[in-house]
Amino acid sequence: MMKAMAKYLVTGAAGFIGSSLVRALLDRGEEVRGIDNLATGRRENLTEVLKQMDFRQVDILDLDAMRQACEGVDYVLHQAAIPSVPKSVLDPLGSNRANADGTLSVLVAARDAKVKRVVYAASSSAYGDTPTLPKHEAMTPNPISPYAVAKLTGEYYMISFYRCYGLETVSLRYFNIFGPRQDPSSQYSGVLAKFSLQMLRGEQPTIFGDGEQSRDFNYIDNAVSANLLACSAPAAECAGRVFNIATARRATLNQTFELLKPLTGYTGTVKYGPERGGDIKHSLADITLAQKHLGYKPLVNFEEGLRRTVEWYRSEARAAGA
Repeated sequence: MMKAMAKYLVTGAAGFIGSSLVRALLDRGEEVRGIDNLATGRRENLTEVLKQMDFRQVDILDLDAMRQACEGVDYVLHQAAIPSVPKSVLDPLGSNRANADGTLSVLVAARDAKVKRVVYAASSSAYGDTPTLPKHEAMTPNPISPYAVAKLTGEYYMISFYRCYGLETVSLRYFNIFGPRQDPSSQYSGVLAKFSLQMLRGEQPTIFGDGEQSRDFNYIDNAVSANLLACSAPAAECAGRVFNIATARRATLNQTFELLKPLTGYTGTVKYGPERGGDIKHSLADITLAQKHLGYKPLVNFEEGLRRTVEWYRSEARAAGA
């Protein structure tokens, strides 16, 4: 008898990470349902795969729509969020609604639909600016921005739903994820998306601060792999737990700029602006727990990830000019 196909629900399916997850699941032959309210996600991110999936334009705060979306689903990959520290500083209420209340809505719907497991896109911003490096999961959270507080609240709800209702949950604390389809046009977008596109156009990029701030930059394929592993790992290894998802390496923004120069052909300089409020100086992950309990390992290193990312933006620019 043929094994019944698992069904996956991806929230934030039209976003950068969500659309990458959708593609990976479809490539594996899985049945995929995606939801997005298109506030930050873009339908174009799913153009060539829309016919292969069940896409619904709904908001995760709409509990009835979420309950319908969770019907018959085995795994929920919850990526939907307003993913911005600066935006949360300007609009803490909006950030909390999307990131904390939204996550609670997803969990209630998943519990009621008897979903097997919910995997949550948590954030390394939970660690705040503690000087200890690398960051490990046993550290006391120290969130600075409203975004970080809301994302950490989501983690606590995940753990609570496992303990109170037996709903298997796994929280993946993403460090700085980058790669194709990250929106470079938004003022809040990831620094690598922005730098890549600006430098390809010959425009001068701006670093806020002295450029010595460092990040554990993680290529998108590694994050996708972590989500799939978090669905298949035995419950005893991962249910009700939190894992860092990163590379255990860091690069400064100055180093990153130098690496991007030969890849983009940019010959100019970088300009420096004032530091931004709520920004964290250094970020580096200990990924021992994810390696041990999920079998996670970074598949693509930083330099290769940068090369692929620049190549993608270059081909997009060509297609737009065609």
